[in-house]
Order: sequence, then structure tokens, then C-alpha cells
Amino acid sequence: MKLSLYASLILLLMVSSVQAQQKLTIEEAVLGQFRQFAPESIEQLQWLKDSDTYMQVKENAVFVSAPAAKSKFTKLFGLDELNAWKGGKQLKAIPSLTWLNAESFYFEFENTIYEVSTKRKQATAVCTLAESVENKDYQSASKQMAYTVDNNLWVQSAGKAIQITDNRKDLVSGQSISRNEYGISKGTFWNNDGSKLAFYQKDESNVSNYPLTNYNNIPATVNEIKYPFAGMPSEQVSVGVYDIASGKTVLLKPKNSETDQFYMTNLSWSPNNKTVYVAWLNRKTTDLRLVAFDAATGEELKTLFTEHDEKWLEPEHPAIFPPAKNDRFIWLSRRDGFTNAYIYDTNGNLLANTNFKFDITEVLGFDKKNENFFVMATGENPTNNLCYKIALKNMSSTLLATTSGVHNVQVSTSGNFIIDKFSNLTTPSKIDIADNKGKTIKNLLTSKNPYSEKLIGQTELFSIKANNGADLWCRLIKPTDFDASKKYPVLVYVYNGPHVQLVTNNFLGGSSLWMNYLAEQGYLVFTLDGHGSAHRGKDFEQIIHRQLGTQEMEDQLLGVEWLKKQTYVDSDRMAVHGWSYGGFMTTSLMLRKPGTFKVGVAGGPVIDWALYEVMYGERYMDTPEENPEGYKTSNLTNHTKNLKGDLLMIHGADDDVVVMQHNMRFLKSTVDNAVQVDFFAYPGHAHNVRGKDRVHLITKIIDYIKEKL
Repeated sequence: MKLSLYASLILLLMVSSVQAQQKLTIEEAVLGQFRQFAPESIEQLQWLKDSDTYMQVKENAVFVSAPAAKSKFTKLFGLDELNAWKGGKQLKAIPSLTWLNAESFYFEFENTIYEVSTKRKQATAVCTLAESVENKDYQSASKQMAYTVDNNLWVQSAGKAIQITDNRKDLVSGQSISRNEYGISKGTFWNNDGSKLAFYQKDESNVSNYPLTNYNNIPATVNEIKYPFAGMPSEQVSVGVYDIASGKTVLLKPKNSETDQFYMTNLSWSPNNKTVYVAWLNRKTTDLRLVAFDAATGEELKTLFTEHDEKWLEPEHPAIFPPAKNDRFIWLSRRDGFTNAYIYDTNGNLLANTNFKFDITEVLGFDKKNENFFVMATGENPTNNLCYKIALKNMSSTLLATTSGVHNVQVSTSGNFIIDKFSNLTTPSKIDIADNKGKTIKNLLTSKNPYSEKLIGQTELFSIKANNGADLWCRLIKPTDFDASKKYPVLVYVYNGPHVQLVTNNFLGGSSLWMNYLAEQGYLVFTLDGHGSAHRGKDFEQIIHRQLGTQEMEDQLLGVEWLKKQTYVDSDRMAVHGWSYGGFMTTSLMLRKPGTFKVGVAGGPVIDWALYEVMYGERYMDTPEENPEGYKTSNLTNHTKNLKGDLLMIHGADDDVVVMQHNMRFLKSTVDNAVQVDFFAYPGHAHNVRGKDRVHLITKIIDYIKEKL
């Protein structure tokens, strides 16, 4: 009798706890994930350079500590002190700090760079620029700033603004090239002492102009961008090197380039500032050369090594040199199936390599003695991201982040300690200090559940087997009050394209919060990462080559098959939604596998890969001339007549990634085939809908699914 009463009390407390929780509003679900529901963190937690001391910002003051277990944070300076050192217009908060050494740092405020000495208690303005400049790149050793104005490159040196290029309209210097593919994210690269500046340059004179219409103006106006369609002429790329002392620029001169259509990517400098290393990649992306160039003359010195792949290569990381060591470097490559680290000397001799059967995702750096380097890698479970220490001597590895989950690691300059911030499905955020053997020294923060007062459903991660035996990782979100005896409608959220992984072992399992909101409306929300998605090795990704959508659909149908076997799934009420590649997949599933889903919502979808750009499209599909059948099969206007069910197409009116022409041609095809679909455009938005308007977007998606199911 007592046990029964005790159990009843526990059940009553559990029910009361759930009743005390509230459902998310749509505004909270769309805008709150990284605002009011962001897990607790530590502001600006980082190592001071050349030090084992780390810092944090708290209550508008900077505090520092040593890694030792009993060490406490001590105040280094506060906002009032920093303002007094700086003078002039006052800062309202501690700015983002970049440490130069253990006693000095710099920050930017209103387009001025200030360097601060904590020892001298002094802040000095070293560089001030106009508000209109873009692509700023500060070189702290020489106190110089590279930047662009329109399509030209400038440098501010010793207080003087120097114009490096004087380009015609279609020649662009100092900006990112190749539409940010192949690891390219910037256009300028200082050497270590600031004596030279390498920069990208692209000649777009042969690239098609593409019109984007601005409907806010009366009459509407046209903004023309350069958009290189697959199979058409692309930009011509080059790399310049500007010498600060002489004021002269040389262009690198790659040999054996039979055409002007190639990529130059993954640029890095040698530690002695004399050599520029660039990965030369042919337009077909099957052949790569890592080339050393003389920075003074631009002449090609040697090809250190080559790589070849019948399908595609996509180098994304530059050669990484140990500090102050000129004779060897790390190169990341998937040549042996997974992304591994290869150690080369500067003569092109391979010295050693890791042999992981999983992907390295990032190189974090070296220890001070250059005996070890540190990497992030998935480990055997691809939903994780873990930290490994690797000995240069014999490539032996030590797992430093031992808890299953997604880790974000910073290594101290000495390599003796790490800051380890991680989360997993049950941990919102946890921050530890650990040594270089993986032993936790102290915990800095264990975050509380930010959703403790909200109903966000139950998230499960699991895998199912593909037809070839590969694991396909899945995420399923159920309502908080899930009842296995009931039947629930399902939304399948899909991407399943290159370089994206949706299912991860972090808090919420990688989901967007609106999915949890939908689950609480009585839905199951399911996601599967099929072949082609990221961090599964070369074979898993390259199976999609020349036939985008085909293998991916087969994988998604395995997920549907699994869902239909679950007694709690209402297989007559299933919807699919995705954006970009996910929009392509959604439309493909609705047209090429008709009847599988009752409802589809496709956002920013690729309809015809011949209308997509060179750098992405040709890598995976080759050119339309080389692969006519592949382009024909994946062209969704050829399948419009097959539609069964309701389909909503959404597009940003200013989309410069997947241009509106995709949806316009698709809509024309539906008219020609007497097929009814729904369509909505978002004026003023590019490839996705951001800001407060995103509430409108997600509301529209959810309302459409509810209505049509």
C-alpha cells in the first residue's frame, strides 16, 4: 500500500511538472533558438596568445585565470579602465578582443583598430578607415590594413592609403573568388611580417550577366550580377603579390595551364615569407597540383605533389606549417577514402600520414615544441565531432574529448591544455579545461536546460541500413505527450546534399527549433542524412556523381519505409519539406516518386542543374554537354506531369544563388502540363528568408502542411 501511494505521488509530480511547462509560440520557435533559449556560455572565453592563461568577459570586465584546478579568475581590467586608456568616444561594452601576446591585444571600434597594452595601460589608434570600405584584413605585426573599395584593392600602411589596383569594370581584386567554393572565403592573404600581400583576382568579362529585379523602386530597377552557368564561360582567376617596400605587384605564373579555365585555391605562405603555396585545380576538378611560387617574381618553383580523382576533387584546406618551421607542412586530403592528414616536406616528399577510417574536419594547430598537432574529427560515429592529439613522430593519436557529442576546442599555445566546449543530445552546453592527455582539470560551466519551462518534444538519434550496408543516420522528434497507441502525421525534413550534415549529436540533435514546435502540434518530424551528405568519407559522398537526386531519393525512401513500419505513424498523412538542395529533393520526391508524400513544400529549389553555377554544379554533374542524360533525368520540368498531392514552391525574389529562373521555368512547365501547384515569393530576400520575416515563412510552411494533410 505504501509503495503504491509513493508511486502515485511520483506520477502526480511528473504530471504537474509537464503541466507547468508551456508550448513554444511560433515567434519563440523561429527567433528564439539562438537568443533567449541559447544555452549558457562564457563570453569571449579564449587563450591569451603565447600563454597558458585564458580569459573571459563578465559584467563588462576582463578576467584571467591559469588552468590549474584551484586557480580562480582575477580581474585584469574593466570597461571604465579600457575607456580611460582609449579616450575619445566611449565604448558601451567590452569589444571583441584579439590577443597579440599575453600582455597586448587589439580591437575594432567604429572602423578604427586600437592596440592595447595591459602592462602600459595604454590604447593606441593604429588604423582608421572610411565606413564604405569592405573586406578588411588587418595585419597586426606591421599594423597595416588591406581592404577593397568597389572592385579595387587598397592598403593602409603607415597612415597612408595606397591603391593597389586600378581595374576595369569586370576585373575584381581582393575579394573572394569561385563563389566561395573550394575553401575560399576571403580574397587577401598577408605574409607573416606584413612585407607582402597576396590577393585573388578574377576577370569576369566572359561571364554572363544575370538580372535581379528590385521591386521597391518605381519603376522597378535591375541589378546585374555575374552568374557563370554550368557549361558556359567562367571567371578567369589569378593571384597577385604586392610588395609593400617596392610598391610593385607580380602575378603568379602557373605552368602547364592549357586553358584559362581553372581554379587557384587554398593559398598559404611559407613561414619565411618567401614562398606562396597554391592548389591549382582544373575546371573539371579531377586533377590537382600543389604548387610553390616565388613570391618575389611570381615564377612557379615546383609542383610538390599531384592528386587525381575520376569523379571530383574539392580541396578545402591550405597547407598548414608549424610555427617558425619552414621545412614541412600538413595537407588534408581524401585521396585514401577519408579526410586524413599528410605530412610533407617542402621538396614534396611524403613523410607520414594518419590513417583514420573517418574524416578529419579541422586542424587546430601545433604545440610549442612542434611535436604534436591537434585536429577535430568525427571519430567512428559521424554524428560526433571530437578532438585528437597526433604525434608528428609516429602519427599516434590520443583522443582528448572523450565524451560523445559535438566538441568545440581551443588549444593553448604550449599545447599543454585545451578549452573544451561541447554539447550532446542530453547536454545543452558544458565547458571544461583539460590537459593534453584528455584529463579534465576543472569544469568552468555546465549549462542548465534553457527549455526547462517549455515543451519541446523528445528527440531520438539512430541509424538504418542503406541497400549497400552503409549506416544512414536519422533524427526523429516526437511530441512530449507521445502515445504509441495513436497514429501521427509526419513531416520529413530533407537536405541530403554535399557539405551538409543535419543529424548531429548536439543539443536538439541538430534540429531547428520550429521542428520541435511542430512536434508539439501533434506531428512526428523525421530527418535522414543519405548518401552525398557530409562527413562520411569519399565513397559515401561520391555515389551521387552525375546523377544528383537519384541515390538520395532511394535513401529517403528507406526512411519512409522505416516510418511506415512504425505502428504510431499515419502513413496516409506524410509531408516533405526542404530548402535549396532540400528544395530540389522535395520537388524530386513529389514528382519522381509520386504518391509517396501527400504534401510537399520546396524552398529555393534547384529545378534544372543547367541553370546552376559552374563551381558547384560541374563538380557533381560535369557539364551539360558531357552528361546530357544526367541533366535530363534531374531536370524536374521533365517530371511535372507526374505530380500527385499538393506542392507549394517558395523562392526569395532576390535569390543570387538559386536564381528565380528555376521556379519560373518550373511554373511554366506546370501550366503547359495543366498541373496545379502553389507558389509564394519573398520580395527583398535572397537565397533564404532571414530576420523577422522568417516567422512569416515558417508559419506559411506549417499552415500549408496542416491544411493539406
